[in-house]
This record gives sequence, C-alpha cells and structure tokens, in this order.
Amino acid sequence: MSQIHPTAIVDSSATIADDVVVGPWSIVGPNVSLATGVVLKSHVVIQQDTAVGANTAIHSFALVGGDPQHLGYKGETVRLEIGENNIIREHATLNRGTPQGSGVTRLGNNCLLMTGAHIGHDCVVGNNVTMANSATLGGHAEVGDRVFLGGLCAVHQNGRVGQGAIVGGLAAVTRDVIPYGSAWGNHARLRGLNLIGLKRKGYGKNELRRLLAFYRELFEGEGQFAGRLATIGEAYGDIPEIVEILDFIGDGGKRPLCLPNAE
Repeated sequence: MSQIHPTAIVDSSATIADDVVVGPWSIVGPNVSLATGVVLKSHVVIQQDTAVGANTAIHSFALVGGDPQHLGYKGETVRLEIGENNIIREHATLNRGTPQGSGVTRLGNNCLLMTGAHIGHDCVVGNNVTMANSATLGGHAEVGDRVFLGGLCAVHQNGRVGQGAIVGGLAAVTRDVIPYGSAWGNHARLRGLNLIGLKRKGYGKNELRRLLAFYRELFEGEGQFAGRLATIGEAYGDIPEIVEILDFIGDGGKRPLCLPNAE
C-alpha cells in the first residue's frame, strides 16, 4: 500500500503506485500520476495535470506542476511530464506548458534540480541534466542531455543549450550555447569547450586536440564566421560531436548564437 501521511491531501483523480510515499502536509492535485518508487517529502505541492516518473524524489516546499507564469494563460488544460530517477530539491518550481506553446513542459531522466531551480512553461530538458541552486530556465527554453547549469544562471526564454555544455554561475544566457560549449559571464560569452565533460565521456588526448582545433578554426579563425562555418565541416565531418555542433548552429533558433565575442 502507498504510504500517505494522514496530514497529506490527495485528490481522488490522482493515480498513485502502490509503493509511493507522500509525506506530511504534501498536496497531490487533480490528474496527477505518481509512478512506482516516487517519494514526496514533507510540504510538497504537485498542483495538477502532472506525471512523475519512477523513483523520482521531490523534496520539501517544491512546487511542481504549477500554472504557467504567462499572462495569456486562462486556465486551459496543459501538462508537466517528469521522467524517472530525478531528484528535485527544496523550493524548486516546475511549471506546466501553455496553449501558446507545446502545451507540455518536459523534464527527462536522471536529473538533479538543486534548491530553488526553476523550469518555466513549455521547456524541454534532457537527461542527466544538473541545475545548480537557483538556476532558471525561461519559457520555451531547450536544454540537451548532460548539461550543467551553474548556480543563479538564467537561460533566456526560447534559448537553447546544446547537450554536454556547461554554463557558469550567475551567467545571463541570452544567446544559444553550442553542444559541448563552455559559457560564462554576464552576459554569457562562449569561453571554449566543456573539456571536463568530454573527458568524462571518454575522449582521449588526440580526439580532444581535434575538437579544440575545430573550435579555434570556427570561432577564432580568419575571415567571416559565416564563411568558416560553410567550409569547416569538410575537414571535421567524421567527428559526431562536431557534426552535432554544426547541425545545432544550422538548425537556428529564436535566440542568436553565443559567441566568444558576444557582449
């Protein structure tokens, strides 16, 4: 049987797996589903229309599945979908989507959201993402797998952070960060590649040298950036991560690209 504390409030429409723990003074609202192994510590609020994946732990005073912070929202049915094996720490906030966007906010698997982290409406966050204390995602932001977002950084609405990237603390990210990039500063500038993340992925010295050579040629080479971008794939097209970076740039986005000389 589920372990639901006597002081908790659980809506009759909620779907709760047999081994879920709902701690003291927590609230589980309408149309919420909690998969096997989910643990809600004390004073957790899951407002409504939210799915929480298996073995996810949500700590005290987190507000999950709250209304989107959008003036155009008029009470329409929108959702939040949280994957498996996540840790959501105290005072984190995750909002549902909007009808003006996809209608769904998504968080992947194996993520850590530290104290006060915020995921805005219609965001898409990948797997194995770490958001340090008070890291913030504006609405419609997209964050790839294995991204680290430093404490108090903020990704502008509609911004993109490619997989494997790292964003430093206090950074105001107003431009898209390439996959495996390292960006920090206010406003954030691209400072190189996330070498620590690439080493953890198993890259050796020769592979890292080629990635660094690509970075220098693309972002620090002679001539116009657009010209370098058009030709550089011929020399480095055999490296999947470089192809991913070039595809990320080519796909474009609603925000400009974060560059080393971006102010």
